[in-house]
Amino acid sequence: MGCDGGTIPKRHELVKGPRKVEKVDKVAELVARWFYCALSQEKLRRPIVACELGRLYNKDAIIEYLLDKSPDKTPMESASHIKSIKNVTELQLVDNPAWCGDKESIKGDKYDDLQAARFICPVVGLEMNGRHRFCFLRNCGCVFSERALKEIKAEVCHKCGVPFQEEDVIVLNGNKEDVEILKKRMEERRLKSKLEKKSKKGKTAAAASQQEPSADSPGPSKAKSGKDCVNSSSGENRQIIFTKSSENGNPSVPGKVNKAPSTSTKRSIADSEDKSEAYKSIFTTHSSAKRSKEECSNWVTHTAYYF
Repeated sequence: MGCDGGTIPKRHELVKGPRKVEKVDKVAELVARWFYCALSQEKLRRPIVACELGRLYNKDAIIEYLLDKSPDKTPMESASHIKSIKNVTELQLVDNPAWCGDKESIKGDKYDDLQAARFICPVVGLEMNGRHRFCFLRNCGCVFSERALKEIKAEVCHKCGVPFQEEDVIVLNGNKEDVEILKKRMEERRLKSKLEKKSKKGKTAAAASQQEPSADSPGPSKAKSGKDCVNSSSGENRQIIFTKSSENGNPSVPGKVNKAPSTSTKRSIADSEDKSEAYKSIFTTHSSAKRSKEECSNWVTHTAYYF
């Protein structure tokens, strides 16, 4: 049944103790977070984007994830908070001049230095390999080390000069505490943007309703010279005068109806009477001429009958 044939078992082989927790290799974890896409698990290549929680992605992978609307789409925890391309920021990275790339280690006969990074901080020169904390600005996408932002305190980006605030600084691949803080900021920012959109829609709707003229109210008068003549049923001529200020200095009310002077009314009545008399005289002369022609024709026919 065992334990025969000269075998000498040891204590740890016979007594089962508590299992040891398997520890994750820190170097492998840093390489996976800083050199590979968090969504597609492929090597990071430009253009590189970062979300509001500080995770690194390939832009192509994010676009494919957003365009995939199939029901069989597998939910990804690393990109569940990304709803549109506006939720990510394209990073403005600075190349490391000492980085030779993957060309030397193709054959596998050379040592692959994992601490050598492709990008560096443009201010201090630290390599972005996970050994140092790095941040990026959400407004412009420029990437700096946290040491550079602490040593050179400014409210303007060191690279492009865009102003920023503390809320715009996002830590890349931070710890759990950093992720919780960034998640709260992200929720507050999205809630604020929703409220602003609702207020803008309400303002535009109110402005559109004010611009549309109501059916009961009369339309505005189209006056060229600023004065409009209105003929009343009684035959009197009235004038609507729009003036900025009266002779006494008091502003006159626009749209006020003032009667024209009586001389103008008398003249207009006299002119109308003269015109009517002229029309009557023309009509009478025309009718008399017709009658004379008819009488002449009758006289000619009577004379011809007698002869």
